Amino acid sequence: MKKPKWVVEKEQAKRKSGAETVWLFGLHAVRDALVNPDREKLRLVVTKNAADKLAEAIDTSGMTPEMTDPRRFNVPIDAQSVHQGAALEVKPLQWGALSQRAIADDDRPQRLILLDRVTDPHNVGAILRSAEVFGALAVVGTRHHSAPETGALAKTASGALERQPYLRLRNLSDAITELQAMGYLVLGLDGEAEQSIDQALDGKRDLPVALVLGAEGPGLRQKTKETCDALVRIDFASDFGSLNVSNAAAVALYASLPR
Repeated sequence: MKKPKWVVEKEQAKRKSGAETVWLFGLHAVRDALVNPDREKLRLVVTKNAADKLAEAIDTSGMTPEMTDPRRFNVPIDAQSVHQGAALEVKPLQWGALSQRAIADDDRPQRLILLDRVTDPHNVGAILRSAEVFGALAVVGTRHHSAPETGALAKTASGALERQPYLRLRNLSDAITELQAMGYLVLGLDGEAEQSIDQALDGKRDLPVALVLGAEGPGLRQKTKETCDALVRIDFASDFGSLNVSNAAAVALYASLPR
């Protein structure tokens, strides 16, 4: 019996995903990946100088590095990448289901960052770093039209990619609905919103909170806005204020924490 087209496409996507690899580069990103037991590591290319700096992490990983001359750093990364003499080929991390990551296994506040079509890897990397600093349980993007796991993202995250869950789901509105069913208050960031984060969270800071941010320029899509529990703004000191999405995520996450 012939399989339905959607089943064939799903199986093809799964095989493609399983075959994908990522080249991480830079001392911080490579070091943290080397010591991450959950990271499947395939190939390590380093200069003598980088190998000396990463000696402990290389020993922990059990990998045998390929030594190379810094003038002939022949790995498939952008020639302009600041690799610092270290590159590591890995499989993308698998973080599991949203329902697993949305529940804290410690006493920190339950906070999530959701990204609506944020495609710049540097922005997502910076958001992962802030999410780790402020104790967010995960950063959630969409499977399409969002920044995938790349070397540039990992380098900007400065190691946070190995520790801060980054989930990419098929449908953001479905993810929001799932979180709401789990008791999350879902707030969408919108510069024209009538209430601030403080006002929306008055008396509700003990609740699990998910903050949704859109791409710079377009902002949140209409469907996303309609699915959120409320739209909120970041208060600015003057009549006009603007932050890029990574800075807005850090400020909003900090502003949402219990006091």
